[in-house]
Amino acid sequence: MIHTRPQPGDIGLTQISGTTGRLIRLGQWLNGNGFADYQHAFLVLPDDQLLEAEPGGARVRPLASYADSRVLYVYPPELSPAMRADICAASDRYVGVPYSFLDYAAIATHRLHLTVPGLRRYVAATGHMICSQLVDQCYQDAGVHLFDDGRWPGYVTPGALHGLLTE
Repeated sequence: MIHTRPQPGDIGLTQISGTTGRLIRLGQWLNGNGFADYQHAFLVLPDDQLLEAEPGGARVRPLASYADSRVLYVYPPELSPAMRADICAASDRYVGVPYSFLDYAAIATHRLHLTVPGLRRYVAATGHMICSQLVDQCYQDAGVHLFDDGRWPGYVTPGALHGLLTE
């Protein structure tokens, strides 16, 4: 479902300009998400805050940081107020988690069915996450499974979130 006024527990999807945005678009295409219009995901928190993964580590910022950006706010239709609270509470443990572009390589190898022994275990062991992984992991920690295909949060892209929650 889509909101125009974000609520705690919503997922914000937005674009990233420049080379980084183009590289993420390419990575999402390799993953089978096409050339999605959204290259970044973040989790809306209470008190007009958000949690997002960034190269310097996941951080909490004011929601107003995206006031001048085109943001699509989405959420699964079954999301209750209690679930929203649990998702936001789960986010606390991820502040400071490092970012990893290597995860896009893991996503691409998974999509292309390439066997790279130990890659998933290595990515999980590093404790690094890209933005969409971080959002999906907060949902999973709260007992809300966005994808019913059993995918590991390490294989979630912003384009996959968009495809799932806007159809």
